[in-house]
Amino acid sequence: MSKTKNRKEKKAVLLLDDGRIFKGTIFGAIGDAIGEVCFNTGMTGYQEILTDPSYAKQMVTMTAPHIGNYGINSEDVESDKIQVSGFIIKEESFIPSNWRSQMSLADYLKKQNVVGIKDIDTRALTKHIRDNGAMNGIISSETDNMDKLESKLSDAPSMEGLDLTKIVSTKKIYQWSKEGKYKIAVIDFGIKKNILRLLESFGCSITVFPAETSAHKILSCSPDGVFLSNGPGDPAAVRYGIETIKKLLGVKPIFGICLGHQLLALALGAKTFKLKFGHRGINHPVKNMNSKKIEITSQNHGFAVELDSLPKNILSTHINLNDNTSAGIECTDYPAFSVQYHPESSPGPHDSRYLFDKFIGMLNA
Repeated sequence: MSKTKNRKEKKAVLLLDDGRIFKGTIFGAIGDAIGEVCFNTGMTGYQEILTDPSYAKQMVTMTAPHIGNYGINSEDVESDKIQVSGFIIKEESFIPSNWRSQMSLADYLKKQNVVGIKDIDTRALTKHIRDNGAMNGIISSETDNMDKLESKLSDAPSMEGLDLTKIVSTKKIYQWSKEGKYKIAVIDFGIKKNILRLLESFGCSITVFPAETSAHKILSCSPDGVFLSNGPGDPAAVRYGIETIKKLLGVKPIFGICLGHQLLALALGAKTFKLKFGHRGINHPVKNMNSKKIEITSQNHGFAVELDSLPKNILSTHINLNDNTSAGIECTDYPAFSVQYHPESSPGPHDSRYLFDKFIGMLNA
């Protein structure tokens, strides 16, 4: 067997902003990678995580010990390329086993020139982030000179105040689907493909607009409703998006998720803040304040809406039961609502897909 776990592999290192060092071996491309180090608790879904635009400029640590078990295929992608800046795992599965697998995870990273690191104590790294907060880090498989790496890392910007939607958003308007009963204008702040697939399955004709598109341009296509997508970075920095949403409120029904949830809240007068280490995984419990039911949800975000900042015309509809932060809002003055988590659930459970029905119901009102 040409590939074995015991083969000789080149060393790699992960240096965190606070000086903590983790030593491992190369996983993926050779080189350096810089980004905010975060962790995801999902046991599956690594391909969707890698290609999720919400992870731009972030290095994801998978807390599950074995990653790569079922390989990579050409269908389970959320965008056209890997979006993470780096990937961190404990142990690589060298021989993927799945009938849909087309290549190994390591080959996928190499093909797209994404630097990773494996054979480190991801449990220790996760506990460090939980205790000290998410922070920037650098992975290197080219040098172990800490002075050089520290110098490179010091130039990396903080996630707070960073607008990343311009990087991941489409550069031009495009039609995802032309057939459908409902015309939906999607503002792409970093949208995942499964959201578009689900909207299409609900009978929607979808036009996708760049993040910086004006409200006038969006309304010129005469949509029945507007969808605000997920995306990376600090929501407060996406001022153009907030201004556009303000002009759309009360004109068309609005549904937002993740970054779209935060931007809707900001447009309605609320505030956002950076979480200590964020919510990323596929098993986060959320309470629906109306039905009193608990939903198990898929989440990926580093910022949240301040509950105490909600104006009187905004209802808190969902609460994250891990830390009692905002997981959903609805406006009483306009047909507009949003959730912090991912009801399209890719990867994750399907508990929250009823929210798409709710949006369609608004279009019929």
